[in-house]
Amino acid sequence: MFMHYSLLFYQSPEDFAARTDPRKREAFWGAFLPYMKALRDAGVVVAGAGLQPPDSATTLRLQGDKRLVQDGPYSEAKEQLGGFFVIDVPDLDTALEWAARYPGKVVEVRPNLPPVE
Repeated sequence: MFMHYSLLFYQSPEDFAARTDPRKREAFWGAFLPYMKALRDAGVVVAGAGLQPPDSATTLRLQGDKRLVQDGPYSEAKEQLGGFFVIDVPDLDTALEWAARYPGKVVEVRPNLPPVE
């Protein structure tokens, strides 16, 4: 039986900048695109997306019946969520093997909740 795991890729401000910096873009994507292709070629990808930089985020906090809208990410951590894949693999060890192949520095692996019936 296979399970869904999320691979959550955290990136530094320098990593986010490298995505679009003309001098660094080729090196950034040159390392990441083969990883994406390997995941897709293995047939394990359920979903995924890259995320815009944290300064484009809007955070909504609910306090009772009030909505507090704040520009920026939820967390002020140095490394922010840069993208994710949901993969369908047999176990955590396999998910960790895919995470270890990520060309970046930080990947969080979490099992997904089963669908609610």
